[in-house]
Formats: sequence, structure tokens, C-alpha cells
Amino acid sequence: MIIVRILLLILILGIIILVHEFGHFFFAKLFNVHIYEFSIGMGPVIFTHKGKDGINYNLRAFPIGGFVAMAGEVYEDDKKVDKSRNLCNRPWIQRLIIMVAGVTNNFILAIIILFVIGTFFGGSITKPVVNDVVEGYPAYDSGLKKGDTITEINGYHITNWDKAQIVLLFKDKDNEYVFKVKDKDGKKHTIKITPKVEKDQDGNKVNKFGIEVKNTPKYGFVNGIKYAFLKFVSLYETMFLTIFGLFTRKISINALSGPVGMYKVVGESLKYGFINIIYLTAFLSINVGFINILPFPAFDGGHVLFMIIEKIKGSPVNQKLENTIHTIGFFILLALMLYITVLDIFRLF
Repeated sequence: MIIVRILLLILILGIIILVHEFGHFFFAKLFNVHIYEFSIGMGPVIFTHKGKDGINYNLRAFPIGGFVAMAGEVYEDDKKVDKSRNLCNRPWIQRLIIMVAGVTNNFILAIIILFVIGTFFGGSITKPVVNDVVEGYPAYDSGLKKGDTITEINGYHITNWDKAQIVLLFKDKDNEYVFKVKDKDGKKHTIKITPKVEKDQDGNKVNKFGIEVKNTPKYGFVNGIKYAFLKFVSLYETMFLTIFGLFTRKISINALSGPVGMYKVVGESLKYGFINIIYLTAFLSINVGFINILPFPAFDGGHVLFMIIEKIKGSPVNQKLENTIHTIGFFILLALMLYITVLDIFRLF
């Protein structure tokens, strides 16, 4: 079972990384940028093939990333390469397309997977309508009733249960959550709920409200299209809220997971059927795309940010400065990944 989980995780990450890097690769080749290497994974090379195009196609040991090594990614760093084939010397719009192509591919992959789920396996966006409240829990004691529609939590407008779940994770100094609800008759109420603090299976303290919602799946081609785009927007919004929560310290950094944490998630998803693995692939693909487009050094979004600055000021950013910032950003990411991985290992054992 452990081997199955590991192989599934490698397969999922491999597909997501391959799709992402192929986006960069395809447009780099299309725009005649010189490419040294196309790699899936990080660390030591375990398999390599030199194509007729002179590009090294590599498989590396650790399936936690990948890259397309191009000439002149920041400045002309190889005198043997024709100047016009350096990425930094290509037209601005071509460079922009190359930078965002990986993220775009991740989003397209997720939408296709969600479309397949919504069409053949059934899917719908869970509305923030209370299906039941559990007796003995705060929601029941506060007067929340079956059929109530949650419209707002602590000032955040709620449109679906995905968003509600993230907002309910936000820390509140008084641990009191203000719900605005609309009952079956359309009357609006304000309800204050102080959740019960319990420990999950890993020993972490979690807030329990005792609210149950219902998801009624729908099927068919039209539903597949609707579900794919609505679910994509919903998941993207929850990821944005998560990043906002991290920066405002409403969500602890300890809530993040790395590859080891993903291993556990794969195991949990397997318990509920293979369709959950497919859904997890879509979720992680959106996650990878979202993270990569953030305007942080070393991410695709960081490169795009410097390109936007270049466009505004009318000249390139100092090349050495940009390269230094990306390098610092890369080491910060490595340190964060190491920290999260250590936390994951402690949670696992």
C-alpha cells in the first residue's frame, strides 16, 4: 500500500510538472529560443537523452519540480549562442508568453479534469446551505437551523462552501465567528458561534462547529462545462484566501504541506475511490499554477513582475540585481520547503 501511494504521488506530480514545463518548452521552441535542457524532477540526473535538436531531455531523482534551461533567461550568459536566440533578446510579448505558458497549461489541465468529473462522475458547487446541525455542538446551541443559507462569516461574503471552509480556518482573537444567515422565509439573522476545540487524528487542535452541508452531484456535458469553470474559480479563490490568511497570520504556516504531506493526502483520497485521486490531480494542478504565478522571485510570476517593471520604465531592470533577487528568492523557497517537509515528517510519525 505504501508503494502504491508513493507511485501514485510520483505519477500525479510528474503529470503536473510535465504539463507545466512543456508549456515553457513549447513556446520557447516556437519562438526560436536556445534550449539547453528539459528536465522533470530535481537533483541528480537518473536518465538522459540528447535529442536531434541538441536538447538534453532529463529525468531527475526527486519529483518535486522541473525546469527548462534556456539561454539568456536574465542576461546574455553564453557567448556561443546566437544573440537573437537568447531569451532576454526576444520581443517582450514572446518572453511574457513563454513565462506564463506553464501556469496556463496547469489551469487548462485542471479545467479538463474537472470537466470530465462533472460530465461522467457528477459534480456541483456546494452551496452554503445548512443541511443539518449536530446536536451538542456550538452551531446547534447558537440557533443555526437546517435550511439556513450562510451569506457572510466574519465580514467575508460567502458564495459557496469551499470559501466558507477557508474562512472558518481563519484565526479569530476571541475565537468567535459572526455568521449572517438567511432562513427559509428569507429573513436575515446574525448568529455568533464559538467553536468547540478538539484534536484531530494527528493531535492538532481544530475548531468544530457542527455544521453539515449537502452536495447533490449533477451529470452531463453541459453540467461538465459549468462545473469545470465554477469549481476552478472557487478553488482559485480559496487559494487566494489561503495566501491572504498566511500573510495576515490568520492561518498558521504549520497548516501548509509539502511532498510528504501530499503522500498522506493521496492515501486519504484512495480510501474514497479513484475519482478522488483524479480530483486531487486537478486541485494540485491549480495549486501549482497559482503558486507559480505569484509575484515572488524565482517563480514564473517573479519573472513576469520584472517584465512589467521593464515595460513601465521603458528599459530592462539591472540584470545583476534581478539575478541576485531571483537567487535569494530561490534559497528562501528551499528553506521554506525544508521547514514544511520537516513538519510533514513529524505529523506522519
